[in-house]
Amino acid sequence: MNWNTRLTTLLGIERPIVQGGLAYLAYHELASAVSNAGGLGQLTAMSMNSPELLKEEIRLTKSKTLNPFGVNFAIGQHGRPFEEMVEAALEEGIDIISVTGGNPKPVFDMVRGTNTKVLVLTAGKRQAVKAEELGADAVMVVGQEGGGHLGKDDTSTMVLVPQVVSAVSIPVIASGGIGDGRGLMAALALGAEGVEMGTRFIATKECTHAHESYKNRIITSKETDTVIIKRSLGAPARVIRNQFAERIQEIESRDEGYESLKEYISGEANKRFIYDGKDEDGFAWAGQVIGSIHDVPTVKELFDRFDDDASKVIEKWSEQKGVRS
Repeated sequence: MNWNTRLTTLLGIERPIVQGGLAYLAYHELASAVSNAGGLGQLTAMSMNSPELLKEEIRLTKSKTLNPFGVNFAIGQHGRPFEEMVEAALEEGIDIISVTGGNPKPVFDMVRGTNTKVLVLTAGKRQAVKAEELGADAVMVVGQEGGGHLGKDDTSTMVLVPQVVSAVSIPVIASGGIGDGRGLMAALALGAEGVEMGTRFIATKECTHAHESYKNRIITSKETDTVIIKRSLGAPARVIRNQFAERIQEIESRDEGYESLKEYISGEANKRFIYDGKDEDGFAWAGQVIGSIHDVPTVKELFDRFDDDASKVIEKWSEQKGVRS
């Protein structure tokens, strides 16, 4: 497949597929595998305890791939300053970064005057337009099907992507509900220039930090086996349905505020599930696409399937065109 789009040209990659930031999971093993397979792998900066650890992960990634990769900064979700982490990435020569979960303007201020390309995750047309005004090189647009933190308006990827494509001039990357080549082709048909995936990459062999129990929940669950938490805090996020997540929802229904929730929505509660496999004593991010994920391939195997899926779609479109004519 020739996947040439404005996004592949912008980032210097072969396939228009971006690996999501994946808190506590996106380290050098996964990032290098995605980049070696032709996509854009990313490291999760704000899940690391120090700038030194981020620098080490960058060096390890560089030792495993000669292809472009990026660093994701979830600037609004970890409650600590991100500036020193951005500085560390720039010092290590990173020239692709993505920003999620907060106001990206301070990051743009830090990279001004460099050749760093900045991708910004948005959940609405207005945010995407603002990101372009600030200087974003591309916007990632997440619909309500996605895992992790979402927009407040419950707008689907199918509805949101073409609206943003019509509103900005920079490349649009579709996110939410995409896990195979058919989803990528659908995104391109909507005007996007590529896709971002999170949940699908968790269920790969190179996502070594994810416990097997987590991967098993992903591949055995249905699309209805996710729920939204943190809506009462104005930060809705999609997780796998379990007793722990339902307990969070119960607390939220009583409107008791952040203090009653903080232990339940902490990074430690997340890690109990995704690291320790305690799948009823913590929470784990996942999108509705889990209903279409049934195995744990290597990243290369997954990308080869994307090519096969896309070829079948193109063949089908050609046949249908012939029938109409």
